[in-house]
Amino acid sequence: MKRFIKILGVVIVVATLSIFGYGAKGYLDVIKRGEELRARADALIAAGRGPDSLGEERLRVLLLVQDPGFHRHSGIDLATPGAGLTTLAQSVAKRLAFDHFRPGIGKIRQTGFALGLSRELSKDQLIALFLRTAEMGNSAQGWVTGFHKASEVFFNKPVGKLADEEFYALVAVLIAPGKLRLSMPDNALKTRVRRIARLARGVCKPLSLTDVWLRGCE
Repeated sequence: MKRFIKILGVVIVVATLSIFGYGAKGYLDVIKRGEELRARADALIAAGRGPDSLGEERLRVLLLVQDPGFHRHSGIDLATPGAGLTTLAQSVAKRLAFDHFRPGIGKIRQTGFALGLSRELSKDQLIALFLRTAEMGNSAQGWVTGFHKASEVFFNKPVGKLADEEFYALVAVLIAPGKLRLSMPDNALKTRVRRIARLARGVCKPLSLTDVWLRGCE
């Protein structure tokens, strides 16, 4: 029995070190790629594809839905109502740190990468990369990646020309681009757009940390 306990203890220690090591690798990968990622983000901002392209109010709405504690945390948020388990930095990490992201152990590397992003990049640079890499769903031309690209594909106009409901629809689809559809009538998408509009007006709030579907805004 004592031998079993010792072996179990060793296994736990090794597993713990492996987990932390995997997360640390994600963090260190960002440090190595910092200059490249900053340059990529700055190029997007210079091309008018950064946070300023949304306008102050619409940027507020995007963050309110996607990462309400964005300006207060450093890559991880386990406290803000509506934040869920994936911050904006973690969303970017999911797309930049993996060829094919798989939940589970991948979340550890994702989180380490997100912490690195939050250290190496400014908030504006993070938003620019998020807008560029966001998965937006299927269109008649195929899968669409990029918030600005989606505006052009689905609404045939730049983000700055969108009506509020159109902008809310782009924000709404971010949570489940494979399920919610911008390319055809979708009642589930309409429901989420309605909830986002209420959240934007300040007449409701998420019920809890995990209320990412905004059931508090029914």
